[in-house]
Amino acid sequence: MAHKPPRSRSHGRVAVRPSLKPRALMESRPDLVNSWKATVLTLYPEMFPGVLGQSLTGKALDEGIWALKTVNIRDFASGKHRNVDDTPAGGGAGMVLRADVLAKAIDSVTTDAPVIYVSPRGKPFTQARAKSLSEGPGVTILCGRFEGVDERVLQARNIEEISIGDYVLTGGELAAQVLIDACIRLIPRVLGNSESSLNESFSNGLLEHPQYTRPTDWEGHDIPEVLLSGHHGRIAEWRQAQAEALTKDRRPDLWRAYLDQKGTDPVRDQELSDAPNKTAKAGKKDNDDEHD
Repeated sequence: MAHKPPRSRSHGRVAVRPSLKPRALMESRPDLVNSWKATVLTLYPEMFPGVLGQSLTGKALDEGIWALKTVNIRDFASGKHRNVDDTPAGGGAGMVLRADVLAKAIDSVTTDAPVIYVSPRGKPFTQARAKSLSEGPGVTILCGRFEGVDERVLQARNIEEISIGDYVLTGGELAAQVLIDACIRLIPRVLGNSESSLNESFSNGLLEHPQYTRPTDWEGHDIPEVLLSGHHGRIAEWRQAQAEALTKDRRPDLWRAYLDQKGTDPVRDQELSDAPNKTAKAGKKDNDDEHD
């Protein structure tokens, strides 16, 4: 009976590609098929993975749950000095990243993931947008520098602009890491406990309720008694009430959106909220009248 050679083992989800680079010099992180991929176009690829390489996101990166690729924009510049920017048309301070250089860098990325330019003038980044991106194939992020990028490349390549806040950074790299972190932590198996992301701020339209842990008594400050009661129903009610109160006080915009989602009239809600104050004021006035 002829000896059959052993069957080759499956590589599983690992992507196998030919390479001229010696294995000893290749990245230690696995490149897995169908993993969520973040591609970052930047002038400073050495800034990555940065904080993304630490803690749970770094562990998930090492395990191949998500993948990171950086593209150096300067590699697509031509000429002796490989200039990537030029002075603003019409005059003004600073420099603007050139459309021709950026277009070559963008076109070099072969992916179906949306292309995003992190910019202070973009639409606000939300938890809902992070969730939708986390459920897709990944994201390609263009990091700006100087005075920004040529408007024509944003329009020609149908690039979505997203802002992480009403402030200005020296470059888009930090904003890109914020956006990526918000997305990948929603990918299954990254956090470990799926409930962790379900009970956070913005997940249900509200800010998160206050959190406490041991010691029970710290510098004269006690943990709220309801949290130590073991009564899950009362604890859930307390947390919901705290989340609503915090949202209403600190983020009126979120509170109005939350009421709209519930079908509650914001005017009626305000009247109900003002009722205790009006009652207290009326009582105080009656007492003052009695003493006059």
